[in-house]
Amino acid sequence: MVSRGWRSVRGRTTLGATIVVAVALAIGAVSFYGILSASIHSATERTAEQRLDELAERLDQRGGREVDRLEDEFVQIVAADGSVRAASEDAREALGSTPLPLDDDPQTRTIDEEPMLIVSDGIGDDDTLVLAVSIEDDSETLSTVATLLAVAVPLLLLLVAVTTWLVTGRALRPVTRIRGEVDGITAERLHQRVAVPDSGDEIAALATTMNGMLDRLDASATAQRRFVSDASHELRSPLATIRQHAELAQAHPATTSIGELADVVSEEGLRLQGIVESLLLLARLDEGVGGHDEAVDLDDIALGEVRRLRASGIDVDGSGIQAARVTGDPRLLGQLLRNLADNAARHSRGRVAISVAPVEQHVFVTVEDDGAGVPADERERIFERFVRLDEARSRDAGGSGLGLAIARGIAGAAGGTVVVDDSRWGGARFVVTLPLGS
Repeated sequence: MVSRGWRSVRGRTTLGATIVVAVALAIGAVSFYGILSASIHSATERTAEQRLDELAERLDQRGGREVDRLEDEFVQIVAADGSVRAASEDAREALGSTPLPLDDDPQTRTIDEEPMLIVSDGIGDDDTLVLAVSIEDDSETLSTVATLLAVAVPLLLLLVAVTTWLVTGRALRPVTRIRGEVDGITAERLHQRVAVPDSGDEIAALATTMNGMLDRLDASATAQRRFVSDASHELRSPLATIRQHAELAQAHPATTSIGELADVVSEEGLRLQGIVESLLLLARLDEGVGGHDEAVDLDDIALGEVRRLRASGIDVDGSGIQAARVTGDPRLLGQLLRNLADNAARHSRGRVAISVAPVEQHVFVTVEDDGAGVPADERERIFERFVRLDEARSRDAGGSGLGLAIARGIAGAAGGTVVVDDSRWGGARFVVTLPLGS
């Protein structure tokens, strides 16, 4: 299939180039022949008119008596009544007493099976001097040129076709190689790459681009496999807990409390529901579905989180919250701040600070805690899905590992970013940057 496709492109390219060159050569050949023909005829007419002027001057001075002695020329003196008063020897032999045609403009006639150009001019009182000049050499020259063009144009077209075929084949050969290599890369062989030639041309750029695409596909496939594995593990844990308690209740109904079993099932069911909802939200964010946009007061959302955390007994500093409005989905933005606030509350030793500060065209939302902080080499990884640091490995303390991934996804959907650095107390400080709304 690759070979047939390559030959098809090669054939179409060769045919297209040959047609274009053929049209150009045909136009050029016709134009050249026309210009050359006009130039030769013009030169012959000027030569004939100059000779006619010379003869008219000589014969006018001598009364036309020298016409009979002219050799190798067709010359006649025609009277006003159309009779031939005098003629050169060649004219008498070819025409006898028949006069040459008279016209103000040069004419072309065949005389004695030879093409001739006829020019005339008045002499004396009523006589007309007529000169016929052979144009057989001109016709032979033009015929030779036409023959040469008829032979040269097809040969040149053949040369163009062969050259285009060879050049196109040479140019497409690396593309065919790249196509063959890419065609052999399957989902199980995404680690393979296309060999980049040292030419530094468009083919090398194409190979580099293909390798970049394969890198992205490989990274995406790796992330997808890791995500499926992590999601399976996270979903397996609550299911296993429910199954264990159900089997225990089934094996020992007398010693198992229905209320205890209901509590376990309810708790683990809520955990399953939270994981599934988070996964669905991440899938929507990956597809670019960010909810409906409207004006949202971030300061109101931030103050709501301050009140919620204070109700749970955490010392929260909300003095840095200023009025700021952005455009986005209020439910998603609320979840963004809640995820960051819950993360800060989970890792803090008792103090959390939330601030909202509009600066020029952006709004900066900061959530910081006095916990252990995030190591510098882990500050990007914590935004990956199902990633929990060592201190948060337990299910109770660390959640599902999707909160920060969801926070970054929501911020990205709103045209913003989320980063983490050190807080004023040595813990973690998450900074959300969003474009300021109207």
